[in-house]
Amino acid sequence: MGGGRLRFRPGCRQHRGGRITSSKELRISDPRTNERIRVPEVRLVGPAGEQIGVVRIEAALRLAQEADLDLVEVAPNSKPPVVKIMDYGKFKYEAAQKEKEARRNQANTILKEVRFRLKIEAHDYTTKLKRAEGFLKAGDKVKAMILFRGREQSRPEQGVRLLRKFAEDVAEFGTVESNPTIDGRNMVMVVAPLKSKSEAKQEQNAVRAANKQAARDAKHDADASADAPAE
Repeated sequence: MGGGRLRFRPGCRQHRGGRITSSKELRISDPRTNERIRVPEVRLVGPAGEQIGVVRIEAALRLAQEADLDLVEVAPNSKPPVVKIMDYGKFKYEAAQKEKEARRNQANTILKEVRFRLKIEAHDYTTKLKRAEGFLKAGDKVKAMILFRGREQSRPEQGVRLLRKFAEDVAEFGTVESNPTIDGRNMVMVVAPLKSKSEAKQEQNAVRAANKQAARDAKHDADASADAPAE
């Protein structure tokens, strides 16, 4: 590295702010950044979200350079396009993590099934309702199914009423994803949980930790009471 000059790896480039971006990492779906933004004027948003206003692209690039950050086009179809000063590498990493978490939650979500008869007894309905609430609390979807017998198929409105009542009763834990539909001799409705699988797991872990701490505190108080001298 004679003369103190920096040498960059092949396939990489340096923009005016001195930050290096690998051309191999750019995809067609990625927003335009830095010198790839080739318009005369842009509406600029600062790194903290502050609205700077419409400026020349040269001025926007200079501000990004001074902050040692990237200039990223966030709304290309606006007139003029909206750009934001940000750490694009960090932004891409966080977006990838969110996408990964969303895929994991989707993969871990299980469709549980709860079956009803049209003429269901109150205690049986309560039992199935509690089971469905447990599934939804755990972050799983619930497929509520009514099994029609014989002439009951001629009274689908009664099935709709029962499933709507079920949806209202579990509204604290889930929301209707697909409305009641006829599926052969059955009527089906899907309820999605209000909390994702990971959120439900975090909440369960927090409850367990709180219960363990409460048990430890109770034991400590009991031991302290036993060791205290009698009056």
